Amino acid sequence: MSTGTETLALLALWQAPTGGGGYLTFLPLVVIMGIFYVMMLRPQQRRQKKTREMLATLKSGDKVLTTSGIYGTIAGLEENAIQLRITDQVKIKMLRSAIAEKLPESKES
Repeated sequence: MSTGTETLALLALWQAPTGGGGYLTFLPLVVIMGIFYVMMLRPQQRRQKKTREMLATLKSGDKVLTTSGIYGTIAGLEENAIQLRITDQVKIKMLRSAIAEKLPESKES
């Protein structure tokens, strides 16, 4: 049977803060942020870089697919826009950022 002072002493030990809690409390947060960066942000940055490089290397005659699903051939280039030939008689002017991908040369449009 424990007395009141022993109970108070045990209660004080149980509630006492443990040493080294400063850095260890933030460790799980840092680990979660690291995993988030590796799983989400890094792949997105790679895709954006790849898209920027593709848009910078476009030239006349390249076959492309737009974000709206239009297949065409680049007829002319401007700084932020392109002229896209859809058929022999139809050309449209679009922003470069509307190009989703450059198609391989062997693919028919």
